Amino acid sequence: MTTRRYTFRSSHRLHGNNAFAAVFAARARKSAGPISIHALPNELGYPRLGLSVSRRVGNAVRRHHIKRMIREAFRLSQYDWPRGYDLVVVVHPHPAQPKITLAQWQRMLFSTTRSLHQLWDKRLKKLNPPTQMPNNPSA
Repeated sequence: MTTRRYTFRSSHRLHGNNAFAAVFAARARKSAGPISIHALPNELGYPRLGLSVSRRVGNAVRRHHIKRMIREAFRLSQYDWPRGYDLVVVVHPHPAQPKITLAQWQRMLFSTTRSLHQLWDKRLKKLNPPTQMPNNPSA
């Protein structure tokens, strides 16, 4: 039995402009509350997270708090998510009060990621339709 390590290693982060650009270019986006998540399947077998929080969201303290909350929500729930996606979370300006709790961040991330997984399943089925057996005329 393997135990889960609830860590957020460097390998679980999305690095570089090219990686972010590839996720944005995939044009798969879903929104929930003050966040939009862009997703692109990867072949790593685990999700990777990238964050985009603009200055319009608030001052540096507020932006950093939001990023810490999203990273923590990702860290705690990454094993419940579909495997193998590069995710970019874009945070939109929203009221500072009431503060969004960690559980709310987790729910937003999970529901949005699940709907993106369903979107990618549909896209991949269109690209690779299942082959059907021809009807047996002798029967």
